[in-house]
Amino acid sequence: MPITLENVGIAVRDLDATIAFFTDLGLVVVGRDTVSGDWTDTAVGLDGNHARIAMLQTPDGHGRLELFEYIHPEAIETQPTLPNEIGMHRVAFSVDDIDEALAIAAKHGCHPLRGVATYEDVYKLTYVRGPSGIIVMLAEELKKDGTPPVE
Repeated sequence: MPITLENVGIAVRDLDATIAFFTDLGLVVVGRDTVSGDWTDTAVGLDGNHARIAMLQTPDGHGRLELFEYIHPEAIETQPTLPNEIGMHRVAFSVDDIDEALAIAAKHGCHPLRGVATYEDVYKLTYVRGPSGIIVMLAEELKKDGTPPVE
């Protein structure tokens, strides 16, 4: 049976602020809606489900995020996820320039959990605490097409 990843869904406190964060990083909004009714109750498993949603896509068209802000039932606040907790962990993006991506994230009040690391001269990467506590990994490939990184 063939399988394809459709999207990653993330519940957020403020849909508009979260859209602004991800679109500033380069994602594109491909749709917005408000959903409710029996079909959403069945699909999601919550009675009276009513949410504002947005689908965002990477510019290459291969990665999608579905963001949803609950109107009903009321959203439940939780502590931000820690990197070593079981469950949904993070969403990761490759970027051309990690410093530029971090500057964009900082405009939204989002900063690295610790700093920027280099993995075996292959990637510079970091985890950023994004809107609604979402952990976002940003990674810049240092060696492209087998050429050594330029320092």
